[in-house]
Amino acid sequence: MTDKNTALVPEEGWHCLHLYYRIEYGQWQLLNREEQNAAKTNLASLVQEVRAAETTQLLTLGMVTPKADIGFMLITPDLHNANRIEKRLSLSLGADVLTPVYSYLSLTEESEYITTEEEYAQTLDSSVRKDPAKLEEAMRSFRERIKHYRQERVYPTLPDWPVVCFYNMSKRRGEQRNWYALPYDERRKLMKGHAAVGREFDLSPSALQPRFALAEEVERAAAPDADVQALTLLDELARDV
Repeated sequence: MTDKNTALVPEEGWHCLHLYYRIEYGQWQLLNREEQNAAKTNLASLVQEVRAAETTQLLTLGMVTPKADIGFMLITPDLHNANRIEKRLSLSLGADVLTPVYSYLSLTEESEYITTEEEYAQTLDSSVRKDPAKLEEAMRSFRERIKHYRQERVYPTLPDWPVVCFYNMSKRRGEQRNWYALPYDERRKLMKGHAAVGREFDLSPSALQPRFALAEEVERAAAPDADVQALTLLDELARDV
């Protein structure tokens, strides 16, 4: 029998968990001021505790649309750890205060459609390809970029952006439209076109991470200190009632 305390760590990559909650304001109003302060302190302390853990990252998100009020993006190597943190976050403001409305679990990984050295070399100007020194310099630069890209994709550092926009990359698996039923070369061509569109925008390599969505739509969320934003919102509502 497997020891439940044994870490569930993949050979490569980290677990990435997105969690979204609706705040049950009616339930929140049933708490007195002392209980509300204790609940807010508990959530803030939990966020700091998680962020202090080794190789674990946590973003707090204040959602713009009414589909959710607050959200969390967690990255950690151990699946058991992700599960424990999720349970604690769900109860951090007290029983029945946070209702989960969406979640998405994924694993960071290297793309199978990445550009090879041979393909990159063919995109270079003929004058560069014919000059051994220029060709070597171009390929060296390419290898460095790919090395950095792979590191950031598999072991990302979550950026502290003021606004983030994510969408999931779940491929269709239906009987009529199945992504994996397409030939590999066709899938690769489509993904290269997808990447080409992304490169039109000013994004750092950190942007190339697992994406998520609510109800299959693009969502926007304010990222920094969203735990503080959510708690401030609770305070404002308490004063208005």
